[in-house]
Amino acid sequence: MASNPDLDVPDQPGLELAQFAAGCFWGVELAFQRVEGVVKTEVGYSQGHFHNPDYKIVCTGTTNHAEVVRIHFDPTVCPYTNLLSLFWGRHDPTSLNRQGNDVGTQYRSGIYYYNETQAQLARESLEAKQNEFPNKRIVTEILPAKKFYRAEEYHQQYLEKGGGQGLKQSSAKGCTDPIRCYG
Repeated sequence: MASNPDLDVPDQPGLELAQFAAGCFWGVELAFQRVEGVVKTEVGYSQGHFHNPDYKIVCTGTTNHAEVVRIHFDPTVCPYTNLLSLFWGRHDPTSLNRQGNDVGTQYRSGIYYYNETQAQLARESLEAKQNEFPNKRIVTEILPAKKFYRAEEYHQQYLEKGGGQGLKQSSAKGCTDPIRCYG
């Protein structure tokens, strides 16, 4: 059921899962792919109430799903706080249900946690980030991770594969090339 917790487990022992929503999942995924200690990324839909959604139904705004990146990471190489830092740097957390030209509830800002340690670290990071926005309120939601529905295959590693224009972007660990989002 869509509103149940995400009970999936990482592919390998010793890894943890994390879910982040920060607008269109393509650029967010590529940014996380480049992080040392991130073993796997998947884009999909979470936090909604509709079972087995697809991109078309999520875009209607009727399912309450967010476009998310689910990350399998090694916390001994990449602490969760590193993922939080990247998350905050990738989008405008004061923008409600939009990032740039992408508008709708599926583009909201969210941190979806798998355990209480992640929840505490997420809340602490939000409080610290809020100090950078004295005149705006951060609208990022911090909630338990709900069931993750993997997006259609063409969305997976979309920018690495070349996106709609066939211009592949590097997912190499440590790569600092600018991320270009295009459909």
